[in-house]
Amino acid sequence: MPQTLDALKQTAAQTAGPFVHIGLAPRAAGFDIFEKNFSPVLVDERTEGERITIEGRVFDGAGTPIRDVLVEIWQANAAGRYAHPADRQAKDLDPHFRGWGRAAADFETGLWRFETIKPGSCIGRQGRPMAPHVNVWFVARGINIGLNTRMYFEDEAEANAADPVLNLIETPARRKTLLARRETRGTETVYLFDIRVQGEDETVFLDV
Repeated sequence: MPQTLDALKQTAAQTAGPFVHIGLAPRAAGFDIFEKNFSPVLVDERTEGERITIEGRVFDGAGTPIRDVLVEIWQANAAGRYAHPADRQAKDLDPHFRGWGRAAADFETGLWRFETIKPGSCIGRQGRPMAPHVNVWFVARGINIGLNTRMYFEDEAEANAADPVLNLIETPARRKTLLARRETRGTETVYLFDIRVQGEDETVFLDV
């Protein structure tokens, strides 16, 4: 006799596990299977704009760094234009800037890094200018659907104050979770951007 729907048991859930890294960042998992690997380096020696490094960690609700996180970023070039056909701004493309990168966190420390340039301001919906920002997406253990957020630059206070997305966040303390802190290390400019998935100072995530 066929079972009714009420009698069927739910299939056990499972997180993405190590296959995320094997398929998307195989070198981090110890496999050299791609002729051309995805990289956290978005620039070469001819890329226009201010060279920066973005680094951070993703913390769980207990404040522990998530060490198997996989992070992707997508950003405009120094002129404020994306390398995508949908961006039709009258701004120059930079053939030496990829605009997209993927990084696996260090399995010991949870630290991830990107070598890129500081993006310019681009035009958003309804023709409103947006402050320079970097779009961030990541997955990790316990995260079956990737989370999206944005990283803004703390030293762009005037542009940030007028940004249409930041202004949707009413609480100043919540808005600060999207601001990266600038730090100078010798000749290197580093923006520190930690992400917290739960708990106190939880990062603002976007539904895109």
